[in-house]
Amino acid sequence: METALLNIIYLIASVGFIIGLKMLGSPKTARKGNLYAAFGMLLAILGTIFIYPKTAHIEVPGFVYILIFAAILIGTVIGWGIAVKVEMTKMPELVSFFNGMGGATAALIGLMEFSHNVGHTSKMFMIIAGLVIGSISFSGSMIAWGKLSGKLRKPVRLPKYNILNTLLSLVIIAVAGYIIATQVANPVYIYVLFGLALLYGVLFVLPIGGADMPVVISLLNSFTGLAAAFGGFLYDNMAMLTGGILVGSAGTILTVAMTKAMNRSLSAVIFGAFGEGSAAAGSGSKIQGNIKEAGPSDAAILLNYANKVIIVPGYGLAVAQAQHVLHELEELLTKKGIDVKYAIHPVAGRMPGHMNVLLAEANVDYDKLVDMDDINNEFANTDVVLVVGANDVVNPAAHNDPSSPIYGMPILDVENAKNIIVNKRSMKPGYAGIENELFYNPKTSMLFGDAKAALTKVVQELKNM
Repeated sequence: METALLNIIYLIASVGFIIGLKMLGSPKTARKGNLYAAFGMLLAILGTIFIYPKTAHIEVPGFVYILIFAAILIGTVIGWGIAVKVEMTKMPELVSFFNGMGGATAALIGLMEFSHNVGHTSKMFMIIAGLVIGSISFSGSMIAWGKLSGKLRKPVRLPKYNILNTLLSLVIIAVAGYIIATQVANPVYIYVLFGLALLYGVLFVLPIGGADMPVVISLLNSFTGLAAAFGGFLYDNMAMLTGGILVGSAGTILTVAMTKAMNRSLSAVIFGAFGEGSAAAGSGSKIQGNIKEAGPSDAAILLNYANKVIIVPGYGLAVAQAQHVLHELEELLTKKGIDVKYAIHPVAGRMPGHMNVLLAEANVDYDKLVDMDDINNEFANTDVVLVVGANDVVNPAAHNDPSSPIYGMPILDVENAKNIIVNKRSMKPGYAGIENELFYNPKTSMLFGDAKAALTKVVQELKNM
């Protein structure tokens, strides 16, 4: 009876995960999708705590339940507090941090279950696989968190690091293979493997540049899902298995999509270390031309007499927390009868979907958010493009300069618009560390200053027209 009930609970939980993931595909349903998935996880946790011990004939002392729920309460309070207070600019590193915690959990499962499963080859394989992948995900995610938060600002490239990483991966495979083949019971081996996997995660992410962080986050996310799936196999837990497979496969698909959006292979991301400003700053041809500066009133006049406006949001928008005033600007233009849309590049910001989340926080109409592939043909018929804090994703060097590190990367074809307004704090290069040809385009006017302050002035000027 208990086994049937537990299977039903796991089935409902798995359906919740699947429906939730499906609903995350649209901004309109993403919030509900999160709730469905969270409900499924709650069911799976309660089923595992209260019903699983009966199916496995395990007697659980009362104090163990107290410890379990105390841990759940503490984790809930900490996680809720962090998530509620986090700023949109800090969201990418929060995702990395939470993902790392998932990897750490999978690694700890391996450490705890090792001694109980010596002699069971299939279970030992699952334990070792979950331990290695989870450890790499944990340490790699912590390095990604450090890079995104600015705590690891200086690029670190060890001599022959590709060879070093390859040798280290071979050592990990050899040690893991030895443990599984010999079923050695000495715990020293598993801790050595744990340490090697942690080291590999650090060396794996440390040389990768900031511009590639969206890809790295997606890849590490898939690692954590895969590690969780091995845990599901180990415990014969269908909810854990389903959740791990969904996270792993979704992370893999997203990784492929991110590399495609950047016109880069996964191997180039991992071994190329593209994106560190110091490495890329001198790349590409020297740009010739003059900068044309505009004030808030100039920008307001251009926008006021336009028929069609496309807004391109970027990381600078998140830094300035200017999404609400940008939405006010968009609503003001719409009331004047101007057609306004947002052009979303797949890797704008510091993580996949960063701009969508940012604009959703300001209650921007989801129908106004248009993906790069769908909006690129519209720039030629657009009167004004307003670029707010974006840089590399609108750089024409991706089309025009074969010597540029971003050559071949799909970008938003902003240069085709009739007029371009670019809001930036300064002429400092973007995350890829290269100058932007767009800023020197005769059709471009530079609106310098903090996005929130500058756009607020533009809104005031529009209200007076």
